[in-house]
Amino acid sequence: MLIVAFMPGIAAAHDVSEEARIRMSEGGYLDYMWTGAEHMLTGYDHLLFLLGVMFFLSRFIDIFKFVTAFTIGHTITLTFATFAGITANHYLIDAVIAVTVAYKGFENLNGFPRWIGTAAPNLLVMVFIFGLIHGFGLSARLQDLTLASDPDLLAKILLFNVGVEAGQIAALVVMGFAIQAWRQVDFWPVISRVVNAGLIFTGMLLLLFQLHGYIHEAGLIHEHAPASEPAADEGWHSHDGGPLHRH
Repeated sequence: MLIVAFMPGIAAAHDVSEEARIRMSEGGYLDYMWTGAEHMLTGYDHLLFLLGVMFFLSRFIDIFKFVTAFTIGHTITLTFATFAGITANHYLIDAVIAVTVAYKGFENLNGFPRWIGTAAPNLLVMVFIFGLIHGFGLSARLQDLTLASDPDLLAKILLFNVGVEAGQIAALVVMGFAIQAWRQVDFWPVISRVVNAGLIFTGMLLLLFQLHGYIHEAGLIHEHAPASEPAADEGWHSHDGGPLHRH
């Protein structure tokens, strides 16, 4: 119940804050780096996806391989989309990112062979593709902070991305220690099922909230005003404040 109650606020938790806008408009290059790190560390959807990717990786070479695939993916779209001014509705972008969170939880639970009866797609390829999607989300936020005509745009993009990578490394270190500690307890299998089921649940819930936000923003749902009282010229009237009636 608490998750459901607070989810509308969480669903918008990593939108660009007014403080960040002021910092970007008045600050220098290092402020872009700081904002990139801040966005990654407060970007719950990026962090949840990375948690799913990290969950069953124990060898450094595997962690490096998958994190590199994700990093290359989001760097490509972050740089290209921002530099070219390509964007989309942020609700739809975040909705797709929410699907990547749910996907990773589903894949971690062996959902493809267990419930679909097929092998899971190549994970390294999927992590790269999802990196492209996450990078598009990062680009949308950065484009809220900078102008396409800015002569220093490319430098600011690269510094923002450096900040994103720094924030990502910090988050991965914390996740790595947490997962390693969980693996030492006797009920690790239970933790594994609960956490990955939680990724599915949270991802789908975020998807619904983002789609709900998009529908309202697009005006596809209209608020209906309460029906007005019958007009007096239609013969309706009341006596001494009593109920409306007509003869």
